[in-house]
Amino acid sequence: MKLMDVNDLLAHNRYPGRGILLGRSADGMSAVIAYFIMGRSENSRNRVFTPTEDGIITEAHDPSLMTDPSLIIYTPVRTLGGNVTIVTNGDQTDTVAEFLLSGRSFEDALRTRTFEPDAPNYTPRISGLLTAGDGRMSYRLSILKSDGGMADSAQRFFFEYPEPRAGEGHLIHTYASDGNPLPSFAGEPIRVTVDCADIDAFATGLWNALDMQNKVSLFVRTVELISGYTVTRILNQRN
Repeated sequence: MKLMDVNDLLAHNRYPGRGILLGRSADGMSAVIAYFIMGRSENSRNRVFTPTEDGIITEAHDPSLMTDPSLIIYTPVRTLGGNVTIVTNGDQTDTVAEFLLSGRSFEDALRTRTFEPDAPNYTPRISGLLTAGDGRMSYRLSILKSDGGMADSAQRFFFEYPEPRAGEGHLIHTYASDGNPLPSFAGEPIRVTVDCADIDAFATGLWNALDMQNKVSLFVRTVELISGYTVTRILNQRN
């Protein structure tokens, strides 16, 4: 698969929806995580990322404007044991965490879940699992989606990336583009550049690439592979 410039890719897609990027810094010394959310409705746009002890949660920026918290209020990022990070676009974060803590796998957890029940879009559930430490890293990505927009037919895809190359990563997002209904992401995660020598410049580049009207929040984190030291940036459209 051709290596794509991640900022250029996002800048040419008005509505990729929610997206997960996992990869390795250009110097090879850090794992890189990014997660973004977008929204077309006021209910979806009325959100911010808030840091927690082990990750982030989504919260209503103005609770009085929240009309339906289902599917939009959840824990996108959780860390387990210091070297494992779970990133998803829904409450399957907790499902994955529960399975891992009981000795079962990322794939086992997601085989118990399906796409979101938001007809007619049937938004895919996208998930990532990063393992980083002792100078090494690997990650997995998954998408659970409707087969041809049918409510009773789920497809589950899993992708595994051991020891990714420096300066590269993979991006997966919920929608191929804008539309009514919204067309689901199709194919393998996209191989993209990860130019993250400076986390602030990297986060700003991603944020500026997302559509101005539809972007809501962005989370970016680097994890040093030897020390485990993390640096996090959160950008919210509404502060």
